[in-house]
This record gives sequence, structure tokens and C-alpha cells, in this order.
Amino acid sequence: MSVLLAFQQDPDPFQIISNFLESPILRISGQLVLLLFVVLWVSLVYWTYADASRRGAMSVLWGFVAFIFPYFGTLVYLIVRPPEYLEESRERELELAVLERELRNSVLLCPNCRNLVERDYLICPSCTWELKKPCINCDKPLNMEWGTCPYCSTDQRSGKTIVS
Repeated sequence: MSVLLAFQQDPDPFQIISNFLESPILRISGQLVLLLFVVLWVSLVYWTYADASRRGAMSVLWGFVAFIFPYFGTLVYLIVRPPEYLEESRERELELAVLERELRNSVLLCPNCRNLVERDYLICPSCTWELKKPCINCDKPLNMEWGTCPYCSTDQRSGKTIVS
């Protein structure tokens, strides 16, 4: 009987659900969630634009794609973006140029067999071609055509030190 009385007192059994759906707490919570999604979307648009400009990609285009296609545009950019920043790319290219210059300055080719030899080698280790001659005084490697040692000022023909 008490169950029948409960049904007679409350004609709408879904009144609790209706009251909850119409409550200001639910409405404010929904607005806050919507605001969170909008702020996240705008943040992703800005991040996509800034990251594309740092990587040398077309930043305006990618910012526009991220704006037009929320969340999906940024995801596509993450898949196709350049792998490194412009600064990193330039730094790598400069390091390679410095290494190539150092290699060019420290290594030569043997005129006979074209193998790599270092600047201070007297003979080629591969074909024993005479590359340089040692100074008769200080034993530093000298070009074959030099008559005077630039290190100790010794005349290579007479063996006398030239004093300036």
C-alpha cells in the first residue's frame, strides 16, 4: 500500500531527472566544458602556427588548416611536419661545413696513387711515393721544392742556418 501512496503523491516519476537536467549547475558545467574545448582549440591553432614557422613550413597555411578543422588540422600537421627546426638544420649544415673544411685542410691525395695521405707524411703509405722531404736540421716535413726550412731557417743544400 505504501508503494501505491508513493506513486499517487508523485505523478511524474521522471521529475528528478528533469530537475537535474534543468539545474543551473549542469548548465554551468556544460558551458565550462565547452569553454575548455574552445580554449584548447585556439591554443592548438596558435601552437600549430608557431611550430610551423619555427620549422620553416608554411605557417599561415597550417594555422588556417588548424583553425578550419579543429583538432584534426593539428593532427594532420603533426603527421606531415618537417622533422627538425630551421635552427637545427642550419646548425647541422654549419657543423658539416666545418668538418669538411677541417678534413680538406688535414688530408691530401697522393699524386701517384690518389689515396688519402695526411699533410705531414713524408711518403705515401700505399705506394711509397715521396711526398715531402725532412728538414736536415729539425726533421719537419718540407715541400720538395723548398730550399729553406720555414721552421728553423736552415738552407737545405748547405745545412747553414740563415739569420735574418
